[in-house]
This record gives sequence, structure tokens and C-alpha cells, in this order.
Amino acid sequence: MPLLQRPAPASFRAEEIGPSAVSRRAFLKLGCACCAMLAAPPLAFGQAPSPDVARHLEAAKEAAGSDLGAYLALGQSADPNFKLQLPDLKALMAMPAPPPGKAFDNLYFVGSKWVSCWAITTSAGIILVDAMDNDDEAARIVEGGLKTLGLDPAEVKTILITHGHGDHYGGANYFVDKYKSRVVASEADWTMMETKLEFDTPLWGRPPKRDVSVTDGAKVTLGDTTLDILVTPGHTMGTISPLFDVWSGSQKHRALLWGGTAFNFGKKPERLEAYIEATARARTIAKQQGVDVFISNHNAFDHAVEKLAEKSADGPNPFVLGEATVQRALTVMNECAQATLALWNS
Repeated sequence: MPLLQRPAPASFRAEEIGPSAVSRRAFLKLGCACCAMLAAPPLAFGQAPSPDVARHLEAAKEAAGSDLGAYLALGQSADPNFKLQLPDLKALMAMPAPPPGKAFDNLYFVGSKWVSCWAITTSAGIILVDAMDNDDEAARIVEGGLKTLGLDPAEVKTILITHGHGDHYGGANYFVDKYKSRVVASEADWTMMETKLEFDTPLWGRPPKRDVSVTDGAKVTLGDTTLDILVTPGHTMGTISPLFDVWSGSQKHRALLWGGTAFNFGKKPERLEAYIEATARARTIAKQQGVDVFISNHNAFDHAVEKLAEKSADGPNPFVLGEATVQRALTVMNECAQATLALWNS
């Protein structure tokens, strides 16, 4: 008789509660465009930008202040002379994984230095947000990290894929095959993963088979925990940025995990327009819901690894940014996108 029994399947559900709001297959020898903007230097243009571009960049700089410079790097796309320097994916994956850590009572980091995986604990098991690059990382970093934290990998009931790029879905099949985990993704990105991947490399695992499909406004519930599905198109057209509660003792915070940040899609105005609309809408929703925690699926944006290292039992939680800072982060992203679109339209 097993020591641990799986809860009944009914404890997980994904349901629609409202209407939906809102090509290339690249060889990634040099790296992943999910995070390519992180190789960019601080904003420094070779020629003076147009008035429209300058206005949006100035608004982005003002919102970024001294603490949100990672997001401000997105503004490099508004430089007509900017050439994207893709990082070396193999080198990024070869970096030693940081130790796993506890961000909140119900939220744990089990990712690498360059791409993140988050574990949300519930009364009926664990929800993973993303699954790393491949089976090896899923076993070594995610499964191993859960064990280090005293969590049981067999309790991973649900994997939410933020978007259909291999550094986020590549290790999902490991948990599906070993633990029968369910996989949730947006309808748009399921279709992309089934038909025409935007990016691919042999370093990534194969996409999981279509399982649970959600659209904007859905709720994904496991036990006592619900993730509100916010579809934020742009990075991919089906990027998911979930909203959920996190706890520190009796203190509750509202978190937004941004599912896809970089302008990785080439000169496609419709994608950038979708990104602009998504960040503006998310900013409004974050204000309405009092979101004070803003995290990412790439450490270079939210500095999760560094925050875990500085987190102490008796000090303030560095993951709690405050509502105003969350608003500023979304503003930086929005204004950088608007600056880039202004360049394209000039």
C-alpha cells in the first residue's frame, strides 16, 4: 500500500467563467529570444529618437526609477540601429542551478538561474508554473528542488504552461509520464505547440500533448487555491499571466506572475499592439485587485534568485514590492512597447 495516495481527480478543475477578452520556426543556435533583450546594454541610442519615441522612452525611464532597470532594457527595441544579440542558450542552461527557495508560505522557486519554475502548494497538491527546458532539468532542478524543500514531487497535480516556448514546456512530459500531472495552457498556444512552433532547438523537450485548454477569464482550481487566468498576448498570442494569493503567516498578498516579457517576435505590429493592450489591461486589473507581488518566469527580470538569497525570517519579504511598484513595472513594459511601435510607424 503506498504511503501517499493521490487525491481524487475532481480536486482539479479548469473552468470558463467569462468571455475571452482580447511564424516563424527559428533555429536557436545562439539562444532563446524569450530572454534575448536581457543581453541589451542600458538605453543609449546612436541617434536622437523621434519625438514620439522619446516621449514614451522618457515615460518608461521615469517609471523604472532606480529599481526596475531590467524591464527598461525592452526600450532598446526602439533604437533603429539596435541589433538583437541572442544569448547562448547552451551556456545559460549549463550554469549551476541556484538553491530552491521559499518565497511565501505557499510559493516556492525551483528553477535555474536563467529560467524559472514556480511551485504553488495547495490543500490538494502542487501546481507548477512552467516546467523548464527538458526532462533532465525537470528531474534534476524541479523534482530535486521540491525534495530539497521537503515537498513531494508526486503531489504535482497541475502544470500551468505560461506560453508555448520550449524553455517553459520542455520538462512537462517528465511529470506527465512519471506522476500523471495535468497540463494547462491557453487555447492559442496549444494550437501553436501542435502546429507550428515559433522557436525550437534540440536542447528542449517536445511539447506536451493537448490536455486542459483555457482562455481569458478562466479559473484553475486545485484544492483550496485558485489561479485566475489572465491572457496577456504579445510574447506569444496565448501567453498566460496568472493572478493568485500568496501568504506570509496570516498576511495575504496578491501576486501576478507575468508570463512573457520580451519583444521576441520581430517586426510584427499586431503582436506589439496586443502587448500594449495586455500590459495596460493588466495594470488596471492589478490596481483593482491590489496586486503587490510581481514575479516573472525569467530571473533576470524579477531577480527572484537574489531576493531568495536576501530573504530573512525577521525582515521584510523582498518579493512584496508594493502596489505602486507593480504599477510602475507594467508601465515600463507598456511604454517601451509603445516607443518601439512609434519607431515602426515612423
